[in-house]
Amino acid sequence: MGFEAENIRDWQGRSVVDPAGGKIGSLEAIYVDTVSDEPVFATVVVGMVGRRRLAFVPLTGATVAPDHVRVTVAKDLAKHAPSIDPDGELAAEDEPAVFEHYGLPAASVGAARRLARR
Repeated sequence: MGFEAENIRDWQGRSVVDPAGGKIGSLEAIYVDTVSDEPVFATVVVGMVGRRRLAFVPLTGATVAPDHVRVTVAKDLAKHAPSIDPDGELAAEDEPAVFEHYGLPAASVGAARRLARR
């Protein structure tokens, strides 16, 4: 079952799991493409207490269940993804690295931001 863009925020705080069911972390926020306004990435809380960070995980092909969001990337890939501090913000110049980590096209519109937190 897929999700509608307006509903994905309802899943904040739920577990994010990989295709094998391995828990990556908890859904923290959604980042949308500023051109299409479609959800593109989620930030997922990973790491241990005191060393938490927010890893960027792509939402392409993600599905939802009553207690989790299942993404299409493996846990190890997600845990090594570009991340920000829990109170940090993704700098515009760091956006391409997030796309490249997952082999996604980082077609940015000039120097404009491509991702916006929702």
